[in-house]
Amino acid sequence: MTPVTLHTARLTLSPPTSDDVDAIFAACQDPDVQRYTTVPTPYLREHAVGFVEKAAGWWEDGTELTWGIRHDDELVGMIGLHRVARGNAEIGYWMAAGGRRRGFPTEAAREVIAFGFAAVGAALSRIEWRAVVGNIGSARLARAVGIRYEGLLRQSLLNGASERFDAWVGGLLVSDDRMPRPWPPLGD
Repeated sequence: MTPVTLHTARLTLSPPTSDDVDAIFAACQDPDVQRYTTVPTPYLREHAVGFVEKAAGWWEDGTELTWGIRHDDELVGMIGLHRVARGNAEIGYWMAAGGRRRGFPTEAAREVIAFGFAAVGAALSRIEWRAVVGNIGSARLARAVGIRYEGLLRQSLLNGASERFDAWVGGLLVSDDRMPRPWPPLGD
């Protein structure tokens, strides 16, 4: 698949490049990024270099579609559709500390979901979401973009430090409306 750049009112979503290595390396030092994602722990600069190189290959073979989230030309996070196969993908994201609580991840996720379901985009039928139990920020974002809570998967997530965690799982079908629904883990 040819890499695609997406735009929202405030953000540009474009594939990561070598110019992003320092920002990726800095953001991945955050303990929350390391706890709630699969980035290696400890996260070294060489991991950021390798990630950028791999992201280009993932686009080429269509298995992962990864975008840097940019605000005013500054990389504030990463978002992607992972494990793209047979009409399904999993959405994943992280935000650098300076990009949090500004609505950027929700804005980016809405655009990525629209692209994922578009016939001229990835033409997906289902987008899944998973997060470590207790990652309230990620769950709130998923609910806000219309992902429906589907349950708990015991010990199904492995972070970069090889620790196992229970996971919340949700999904969104192309035919679903995008209205937020109650989420039991959030007290709804």
